[in-house]
Amino acid sequence: MNGSRESVSELVSEIISVGTLPCDVFICPPSVFFDLVGSQIADSPMDMGAQNIDWRESGAYTGEISAAMVKQSGCRYALVGHSERRTLFHETDVEVAKKFKAALDVGMTPVLCLGETLQQRQSGDTEEVVSSQLKTVMQTLSVAEFGQGIVAYEPIWAIGTGETATPALAAEVHGVIRDLLQDQAPVLGDEMRILYGGSVNASNAAGLFAEADIDGALVGGASLISEDFVAICRATGTN
Repeated sequence: MNGSRESVSELVSEIISVGTLPCDVFICPPSVFFDLVGSQIADSPMDMGAQNIDWRESGAYTGEISAAMVKQSGCRYALVGHSERRTLFHETDVEVAKKFKAALDVGMTPVLCLGETLQQRQSGDTEEVVSSQLKTVMQTLSVAEFGQGIVAYEPIWAIGTGETATPALAAEVHGVIRDLLQDQAPVLGDEMRILYGGSVNASNAAGLFAEADIDGALVGGASLISEDFVAICRATGTN
């Protein structure tokens, strides 16, 4: 929940102005700015995503926005299960699974966010927590359906805190996720993109991307500074 029409327009313009970047890029503005951002990126390689969707098609759910509405507003991607939705708004794994399916049903790519709290990490429960979050979604879908999405590992203790998992630590959890996907179906383990999100910045991006199982980044605070965001995107081309 950041920005104004002026600041969002300026940020997007600055990113577009650098030209082609060596990776796929999508940006997730607040929903009230979909029209603004959509018109700005229309002639660029960038796509747009939603920060959240409701899994229900329609009805008396004041303030909620359906997947179809988001798709019609120009979004190709939708974040589901972001840590702040889980922790601040108490979304359950089952609700996240419904949102994943709702995005697929309208032709969008869902980005499934997984991650543990500091307490869960300190208790040695990281693998159990991440596995449960992932399996709850996977068991509701076919392999082909789930394979249309993207997974993002975002350790909650490293979001907005300035703390970040070391590349080796992040890669360890990405490896766990990759193995779980492989167990479900080899095609998932081989082809599904797994992003890392947790205070990714211009300084640590290259080190993270050097790890074999880290396929990209879900960028938070650094995405509000065009120079930093572009530097992260460019770091994908160094490995």
